[in-house]
Amino acid sequence: MTPLPTVSALRPTEDVDGVFACVRKDRLMSRAGTPYLALELRDRTGSVQARAFRDADVLAGRFERGDLVRVAGRVERFRDELQIDVRAIARADAGQVDPASFLPSAYRDLDELDGFLEHLAREVYDPGLRALLADLLGDPELRAAWRRAPCTRGGHHAYLGGLLEHTVAVATLAQETCLLHVKLDSDLLIAAALVHDLGKTREFTYGADFGVSEEGRLLGHVQIGQRMLEERMGRLDRGVLSDERRLALLHCVLCHHGPDAAPGRRFGSAEALALARINALDASVKGALEHGLPGG
Repeated sequence: MTPLPTVSALRPTEDVDGVFACVRKDRLMSRAGTPYLALELRDRTGSVQARAFRDADVLAGRFERGDLVRVAGRVERFRDELQIDVRAIARADAGQVDPASFLPSAYRDLDELDGFLEHLAREVYDPGLRALLADLLGDPELRAAWRRAPCTRGGHHAYLGGLLEHTVAVATLAQETCLLHVKLDSDLLIAAALVHDLGKTREFTYGADFGVSEEGRLLGHVQIGQRMLEERMGRLDRGVLSDERRLALLHCVLCHHGPDAAPGRRFGSAEALALARINALDASVKGALEHGLPGG
C-alpha cells in the first residue's frame, strides 16, 4: 500500500491525493459572486489551508467539518503559504484509516504499559477476581480498545493510549496504598483500579477529533463499565466469584468519581473510598502537568 502524503511533505506544484482531518469548513463567496469552500486540513505533522472553487456546493454535501476526508488536488503557494486547490473531496472510511495519523498519542510506550497492566493483574490473588481479570485481558478486541482509547476528550490523558496509561497509574497507586494501609483488601482495590474505567473502551469515536459514541452519550462510561463487568462476571461460576465479591467490585467502580457523582450512594467500603481518591489524584496531577494548575 502506497503511504498517504502528509502535510509536512507537501510541495508546491505537486498533485496530492491523501486523507486528512477537516477541522474547518466555510462556504464563502468570491468577488465574482460564486461560492467556494475554505477548508483547513490537518494531520499529526501539521495543517494546511485548502480551497474548492469548482462545484463547491456539490462537494460540500460529501463531508462535514470533523470528518476524515479524502482529498485530491494540487498544491500551490499563495501569499507565501502552501494551499491545496481541491478538485475532489469526500468523507473517508474511518475504519480504513489509522487514527494515530490524525489524533494525539501517548508518549509512553504502549507495549511497556501493556506489560505493566499484566503485571498488576498478577498481583490479584483472589481466585474469582483473578479469573475475571484473565477473561478481560484475554480478549484481543478489548485489549486493542484499551490501548487505543483516550481517558478524556480534552482533559487529562486526552490522547490515544491515555486510558491505558491512566489505568496503570491508578492501579500502581492502589498497590502502593495497600502497602501503607495493610488492612485494605488489596485484591479488591487493585482489581477495581484495573477495571474502573473499562467503559471508556466503548465511550469514544475516532476521526478528525475524539467524538462520543451513542452508547457513551446515552449511558456514560461508568454505566457502560458496569454492564461490561456484569456480562463478564455472568460467565463465571458463583463458586469462583461470589455475589459478595461481585457487589464489592461493582460498588468500587460505581463510586470511583465519589458519592457526589452517584446520587443517593455513599462509600460502602474503605476500598471504594481509596479508589476514588487515587483516581482523582492521578487525574488532577496529570491535568495540572498538561494544562496548568486550576486558576493559574
